Amino acid sequence: MLDALTLPAPLNALVQLRRAAPGDLAQLLELLSDDPLSASREAPYSRDAGHARALAQIIADGGNELIVGVQGTQIIAMLQLTRIPGISRGGSTRLNVEAVRVRAEHRSRGLGKALLRWVIDQAAPACDADLIQLTSDNSRADAHRFYERLGFTASHVGYKLRR
Repeated sequence: MLDALTLPAPLNALVQLRRAAPGDLAQLLELLSDDPLSASREAPYSRDAGHARALAQIIADGGNELIVGVQGTQIIAMLQLTRIPGISRGGSTRLNVEAVRVRAEHRSRGLGKALLRWVIDQAAPACDADLIQLTSDNSRADAHRFYERLGFTASHVGYKLRR
């Protein structure tokens, strides 16, 4: 499970990684809506109890972690990890990465790269994941290039059904 992750842990000389806590919700929502695409999805729900409920469920679920990168008292980065045991690929365990965000004023400084390298080098081995997977909106061409530079390949087509 993801409780095998050793946290808190330094990401670099200035940023500490830790598990998200209920008191982080306001900063997490700010970070989620810190770009135009996400802002259009998150802004309508900013006063909704759904975010607080979801955060509580993530915190309580041993197969999920919401990891934050903190500088001082400010959350400047985040991502969600979900461990998925599977029957396919010889019983491989997948580590799904979602909601990767770096605060706008901290982008293009290597923080996103350090965060994903931590997932690859630390988180995946700690939870015995054979495969790391993530999805990215089709419109995020810069993000796609970023993930490809880290070794990810666009190997599948994803589908969603909103209910």
